[in-house]
Amino acid sequence: MAATLAVAATLPGMALAQAYPTKAITMVVPFSAGGTTDILARIVGKALEGELGQPVVIDNKAGAGGNIGAQQAARAKPDGYTLFMGTVGTHGINESLYRKLPYSPLGDFQPITRVAMVPNLLVAHPRAPTRR
Repeated sequence: MAATLAVAATLPGMALAQAYPTKAITMVVPFSAGGTTDILARIVGKALEGELGQPVVIDNKAGAGGNIGAQQAARAKPDGYTLFMGTVGTHGINESLYRKLPYSPLGDFQPITRVAMVPNLLVAHPRAPTRR
């Protein structure tokens, strides 16, 4: 009887625990559709859909160098259903460009993984008076 009561006592907790995720996940992208960050988010989103069995909705929130999307993601409920495709801009450069950010790059986000390394180039017209 004691063993039965011990097992029964764990059942309410088991009934309350649900597997993650149980609904769609939103991935906030702080830039417009069609750019590098958006394309990477859509690739990652499709892979997550296959792994997690739930849709991943890409929510493009462009503006202010990524600050609008970052602010939205930082203020989202911390339940794992809002992800943010951060960039070197939103989590590094913007802190030096803007007097006050509407979010904390370090305090408001938990890194999950690096998605890509995107090189940048400075280029000029072939006849411009520049040297390598």
